[in-house]
Amino acid sequence: MSEGKGSLKEAELGNQAVNGDAASDIDNAWQFLQENRDVTEASATEEELKALRRKIDWHIVPIMFCCYTMQFLDKVILNYAAVMGIHAELKLQGNDFSNVATFLFVALLAFEVPNIYFLQKVPAAKWLGLNVILWGTATACGAAATNYQTLLVSRVFLGIFEATIAPSLLLISSQWYTKSEAAPRFSFWYLGLGLGQILGGAVSYGFQHIAPGAALSGWRVMFVTLGCLTVAIGLWTILLLPDTPMKASWLSNEEKVKLLKHVSVNQTGIENRKFRPKEILEALMDPQLYLLLLAVILLSVSSGVVTTYSATLIRGIVKDPKRAALMNMPSGAVSIFFTLFVGFAIRRNSNRWLWIICCIIPAIIGGALMSFYSQNRAAALAGIYLVNAVVAPLAVFYNWTAANFGGATKRAFAAALLSGSFSIGNIIGPQTFQARDAPDYRPAKIAVMATQAGCALVTFILFLYYQWQNKKRGAAIESEDSYMAPEVWANMTDRENKKFKYSY
Repeated sequence: MSEGKGSLKEAELGNQAVNGDAASDIDNAWQFLQENRDVTEASATEEELKALRRKIDWHIVPIMFCCYTMQFLDKVILNYAAVMGIHAELKLQGNDFSNVATFLFVALLAFEVPNIYFLQKVPAAKWLGLNVILWGTATACGAAATNYQTLLVSRVFLGIFEATIAPSLLLISSQWYTKSEAAPRFSFWYLGLGLGQILGGAVSYGFQHIAPGAALSGWRVMFVTLGCLTVAIGLWTILLLPDTPMKASWLSNEEKVKLLKHVSVNQTGIENRKFRPKEILEALMDPQLYLLLLAVILLSVSSGVVTTYSATLIRGIVKDPKRAALMNMPSGAVSIFFTLFVGFAIRRNSNRWLWIICCIIPAIIGGALMSFYSQNRAAALAGIYLVNAVVAPLAVFYNWTAANFGGATKRAFAAALLSGSFSIGNIIGPQTFQARDAPDYRPAKIAVMATQAGCALVTFILFLYYQWQNKKRGAAIESEDSYMAPEVWANMTDRENKKFKYSY
């Protein structure tokens, strides 16, 4: 862009900023750049960008990591409570346990849509912190359950407040990094799932040593302890996680300008508080949304199995409940390995679709071992561990949503629906475990194989769709030199912006 044309376009945008309604269609980051245009004219060097990324990583990623760890841990402790006597103490019968697990995700699904509005009107960091505090409270209150109904109520409220976790982290991550940089960062905070699996086994093992005659049984003390820890992390999030890069007290104005210029190539903006209903209609007519939702639903059926029944399946192999809790810990190591593998592979060589399928293949093998070699203890245990490879692709689907949906409202809506589709898969997963199929649960194990194969197919179709769309559009803006162009900071969707390029 020449200097004259650049100045002209800046002037046009400046006029829009003055003229009322048009200003609401310009991202707040553009206004910040306008106010600080004299801070620096030069783009950041590679060394400066590396230092800036490290600074951001240390301030942002640990908080997101802790939030995601606790949301998984607070869900999965029901899994461990199953081998700690919760059935007998609360007199759970038949499919009561499966129903408790299912309705958590029903509540999560129901409250995804209201989150769209709140994530547009309230800073994502503050909204996330508030909900972390509330779901920690719900977790602690689960210790007061006296029967099936009261346990169900506590888990429903847990689902309501956890509904914001994935959309919030998705939107926060997209504010600070380019599309290629975001992939490993999504993986970093998503590692909380694997850590949650490992800690869950250790925590369950520890609390199982509480004497049977204690005032509170082991699983109740576990609920209270983890709930209080979650509340503390929620307070930490509110106090230390900036609403946007422009409000980060630990960045100088020069660093903020260089960061905004750097991430401008995303063409997805930083912050825009205007709610645009037409973007929701556009999203509902966008084929990529339905392909992503279908892929995540199929993927999440196995995730529901891992979250709710892995300890039960291992208990079928190892009769001692303490050993069963400990033997579930390697599942977390498998999750962490594949999550890191995918994150760094995408950073180096993109091809998100290919790395998703590379994770699905071990999960299918794991499903086969669980289904057809259940009498072989070593093979069945290996199958349970391998199925955990399936948790890694979810971080990639989150990354895809942040990268490929332009427009603040459309991106928030897509993020909420994607999180909702994760809930649908987790609703289906536990329901494949029916009491009549115990102790082998073969139909559920076969469902793991079938849904993973379906996810691999849908992922490949999504890759072909993105490739086709990019060929139709031609080249997109790739240079920081265009950071002041209207299409970069205007609140346009990926369809409205003809220079937008899809990542795959």
